[in-house]
Amino acid sequence: MADFGTIARPYARAAFDIASEADALEAWSQGLAAAAAVVSNEHAERVLASPDLTDEARVELIADVGAAMPGAALFEDAQFKSLLRLLAENDRLAALPEISRQFDELKAEAENRIDVTLVSATSVEPEIAEKITRALERRLGRRVDLKVEVDEKLLGGAIIRAEDMVIDGSVRMRLQRLTETLVG
Repeated sequence: MADFGTIARPYARAAFDIASEADALEAWSQGLAAAAAVVSNEHAERVLASPDLTDEARVELIADVGAAMPGAALFEDAQFKSLLRLLAENDRLAALPEISRQFDELKAEAENRIDVTLVSATSVEPEIAEKITRALERRLGRRVDLKVEVDEKLLGGAIIRAEDMVIDGSVRMRLQRLTETLVG
């Protein structure tokens, strides 16, 4: 898959500015996620790539398929449809997943919020998750939205990921460090 990071940036920023002005960040986040899900579907991807479809037909296809998803109401918004039309005209519909991701980053920054993933070897008690959330909020100075995942391969311990910060307290990492110390 192509790297759409640079291509997506101005579209995500423009969408964010429009959504901010309309006080509709959540609606736009959901609408972009729905459109991104449609263009990421392999069947829809094949249909959208058809040279027989007009740009307007591509936009309508995305709206029709996305109609049952959260955020579908935004497909009726004139500015949102204009964004989709612009992406279709410039052959940039495949960048929608990255546009959606970058939009959500801008939204989180504006809301002073950060998404954090806690990966542990076993399920985490809600009280422990709450303590970790509060500690991270103090450390990062932002509201933390904690998502907990289980990965039995860790053996024990946990890994915390927040944007480009990683705190690896897994048993696997401790064993790796011990091995490096003994070998090195």
